[in-house]
Parts: sequence; structure tokens; C-alpha cells
Amino acid sequence: MRPGPEGRWLFSLRAAACMGAPILTGWLANDTAAGLMASIGGFTALYGSGRPYVSRAIKLAMIALAFALSVALGLLAAPMGWAVIVVVAAIAMIATWLSNALQIGPPGAYMFALACAAGTAMPAAHIGPLGAALLVFGGGAFAWLLHMAGALFSLHGPERGAVRTAGRAVIGYINAIGTDQENVSRYRAAYALHAAWTVLVNRQPTRISADSPIARLRALNRELHLRFAEAMGAASRNQSPPPELIDELRKLIEQVHRPEQPPVTAKDAIPLGHPSATAAMLEALQPGSNSMRVIVRVGVAALVAGAITSIFHFERAYWAVAATVLMLHQGFDWLRMLQRSLERLLGTWVGLLLTGAILVFHPQGVWLVLVVMACQFTVEMLVIRNYALAAVFITGGALTIAAGGHPVEDLGGYLWARGIDTLFGCFIALVVFRLIPPRATATYIPEQLIRALHAVAKVTSLLAQGVVTTPDARMSRRELQLASFALTHAYEDSLAAARSQRFAAEQLWPIIAAVERLAYRTISTCWALEQQGAAAPREAAAMFGADGAARVSQAIDEFIAAISNHAAVPPLSALPQVLETELVDLQRVLQAARISEQH
Repeated sequence: MRPGPEGRWLFSLRAAACMGAPILTGWLANDTAAGLMASIGGFTALYGSGRPYVSRAIKLAMIALAFALSVALGLLAAPMGWAVIVVVAAIAMIATWLSNALQIGPPGAYMFALACAAGTAMPAAHIGPLGAALLVFGGGAFAWLLHMAGALFSLHGPERGAVRTAGRAVIGYINAIGTDQENVSRYRAAYALHAAWTVLVNRQPTRISADSPIARLRALNRELHLRFAEAMGAASRNQSPPPELIDELRKLIEQVHRPEQPPVTAKDAIPLGHPSATAAMLEALQPGSNSMRVIVRVGVAALVAGAITSIFHFERAYWAVAATVLMLHQGFDWLRMLQRSLERLLGTWVGLLLTGAILVFHPQGVWLVLVVMACQFTVEMLVIRNYALAAVFITGGALTIAAGGHPVEDLGGYLWARGIDTLFGCFIALVVFRLIPPRATATYIPEQLIRALHAVAKVTSLLAQGVVTTPDARMSRRELQLASFALTHAYEDSLAAARSQRFAAEQLWPIIAAVERLAYRTISTCWALEQQGAAAPREAAAMFGADGAARVSQAIDEFIAAISNHAAVPPLSALPQVLETELVDLQRVLQAARISEQH
């Protein structure tokens, strides 16, 4: 049982209410099947937590509409045999693309495939595709209202929470300096600060008043970032951060809820968060990228699962397709996907016993509402802590809804079919993953190393001029931050891949660590220079000298050549002191790696 997030019970209760209210309404209107159909829209409540309320309102409205369209398209295609397979596969691919590119968060694309499967399996022929879409959208609208209710009590609660989390992560990093957790804690702090900027910048209206709470929270987050840069600078010189730094950070965190705030930050001093939605969607479709491989993997697996189950006359092919999407949509590595498959199978088969008990009892009216709500509440309480246990109640809730409130004549056959569908879907997902694997460590990690070094070179060229707050500089700093995150993700994914890829990743770790230190040192220098204001160009000239940036660029070009061609790294010329330690360290580990290869 892994630890769950703080306040999870409130999220779980809201999700349960969003599932139960439409069913209760349908029963009161003497059409339980319509209420169960509308409850599919209640899945909208599972998304959007942590987003600012304006951004959340837009996102949840789009998700509610997407659920309605998924169910309507599935019902339209259901009578047309093979067409339904193509429709479900297309829904799965599009949902995977948009969910991952736009970072809508768990449960991601899977719920749209599940909604389509549950909707088409439901015995509700009197409703029709249009009626089903309206009902599902109505359920989503209720979830939207409940999800937005927090704005009445704390309009900027998500923004305050993001800044508070970032501050605590920075304190965690400072406490970890000099320990074996330093690199991990530094990454967590950097990512938390970046996530806070995303909440405070990317997910806000374009125009923000200079004295608004958001402007003040931006100023607080900037102060946190400056303290983080100060701590990284001290660590890079093998020094301990000032002892008063943690006390300063705690005072800043306290100010998140206090009326007195730090001075408002100038607009040109605010870094960027994630790329725009359009840029993220286009990047996810880059040929050969791992994100594109995930999309293709989902589409191929959905088509194969749907085709085979149709050929062999499985009762409901959509359930097998939903299982394949569940396994593949998050882009897990092999070991995590294998673990998730086993957890899903175990949870599903135990969940069939629970479903059998529920359907034998055949709850109606308020009892049906309470059963579905209890299942959903339990799922949300368990899904982060133990997925296998959560899958028991996922199965119970989904199949109870799919039964449409009607008695199931052949209960044993109904349950057996669902178990076989899940087993077959997981098997197909594992086979397709093997046929379309992630990119090999031997090529993927070097590409990310080169991407990060190019980003360092670009930022350094601006840094040497004292230019760190222009739009181009802010975009370059963001690219360097994202490149460092991508490098960490590439390494972590490789550690959970096949044995040969794990070995290759471990061999590359010293180079990865050296590049990460160089990236973070460059970023922290930008923050330090930013504090100089109008004196930044003069300070930059003192840091880099007349041709310091050119020497750094030359060294990075030599590093990139060494990584690309497995070539030797020539001796470095004199380097600016500000980055000398990190560059010399990178040259040393590259040379050591080459000597190791030769032996």
C-alpha cells in the first residue's frame, strides 16, 4: 500500500457523488437506464484537480463533451459490425494523443475507451445515440458544477497549493544536499517549481492585474526559485547553503495564505511553463518519437484486439479493446506494463466475484445508487495506493453500470465473458508492445544528452551577454529545463526496460549526471544574474570575459561530437570559472567512458 495524497477522501467523495446523482435522478424519473447512462459523464470528475479554476472550467467542459461523443459514436457504430472496431480504435488513438500531449493527467485516455465500451454494452435501446450523448453530457455538466464549487470558497486555492508544494520541495532539496538523494531531490524541486510556473502562467488569463493574488503568488514563486538557485550554486561549489535559507523558505511558504505579500514581479522576470497546447500536440506527433510510438501502439492493439474478438464472436469486443488501451495509453516501460497487466487481471477476476454478488442482489433505486457510489469512492481511495485492489472495485462499478439496472439472465456467462475479454486484451497489449517497443537506450539517451547540451549552449550565449529575461531568453531557459526533465525521464524509463537497455543506461549514468549538473548550474546562473537588473551585462562580462561564451560553445560542440561519434574529447582550453567545474567534470566522464569502451 503506497501512501496516498493528502485530502484524497474529499476527491473520492466528489467522484462518488458525480456517479451517484445521475443514477438517483434517473430512478426518480422512472428511467434507471437513462440515469446509468448519464453517470458515465460523471467520470469527468476524475480530471482537472490542481488546475486553476478558469483553466479547469474549460478543460472539464471539453472532457464532458468528449465523453458524450465517445458514447454516441460507439452507439452509432455498434450495429455496423467491423465499423465499431475502427471507431473505438480511433477514439483510443485520439484520446491517447490529446491526453498525453495536453497532460490532462490520470486516468488519461483509458476512461474514454471505457465510457464507449460501457455505453455500447448497456441495454438501453430506447435512448438512442443522440439521447445517450445528451445524457452523458448532462452527467458531465453536473460533475463540472461540483468540481468548480471549490471556487466559491478558495478561488485561488490551486495556485496557492502549487506554490506551497514547490517551497516544500526546495526545502527537501536543501536537506538532501550532500546525500545520495541530492540528484533526485533537485529534480523534484525543479519540477515542482516548473509545475508552479505552469499553473501561475500558462493556465492563467493573458492579462493579470499587477496587484492581483496571482501576481503576488508569481512573486512568491520567483523568490522560491531564487533560493533554489542559491542552494544549487552553493552545492556546485561543494559548499553548504546558508543555514538561514530554510527559515527564509518557510516564511515565504507561510506568506501563501497571509495578506502581506512580497513586491510584485516584473512581467519580463516571469519564466515560462509548459509549451502551448498547439506546440505540445504537434511535438507529440513527431515521427519516431516515443509519444508517437505510444499512439501507434494503442491504435494497432485496439484494432487487433477488436478484429480477433469479432472473428471469434466474443460477445462484446469493446471490453477487450478497453483493456488494451488501459495497458498502453500511459506509455509505460515493459516492467511497469507487465506489472499493471498482472494487477489488472488479478483485480478483474476477483472483481468478477464482487460483481456477481452485486448482480445477484440486483440492487434498485437508492440501493443501486449507494452501490455505485461505494465502488467509485473505494476506487479513488485505492487506485494510487494499490492498483490491484482498486481494479476489484473498478470491475464491480463498471459492470454494474453496464448492466443498465436490468437483471442479467446468464450471469455466469456475462462475468466469464468480461474476464476473458480482459485477459485477451492484456495479452494483445503485451504482444504489441514487444512488436513496437520504445526506442533503444543506445540511441534515445544520447539524443537527449545532445538536446540538453544544445540547450545549454543556447542559454550560455545569451547568459554571456547578460540577456536572461527577453522572450527569446525565457524560451531558451524553458527549453533547457524541459530538456533536463526529458533526460531524467529517458534514464528512468531505461532502468525499467530490458536487461540490455538497463545495462546501457547504467553505463551512461555518469555522463547523464554530469550533463544534468551542467544544465542546472546554467539555469541557476541565469537566476543569479537576473537579480542584478541593469547591472546584468556588466556582471556577465566579468563572468565570461571577452570570449568565454565562445570557449564554452566550442567545448560543448566537442562533447556533442564525442557522444555522437564515440570520439575522444580533446583537452579543454581555459574556461569561464562560472561553468568550469561542470564542464571539466563532463569532459572527464566522457573520456573515462571512451576508455571503458576500448577495453
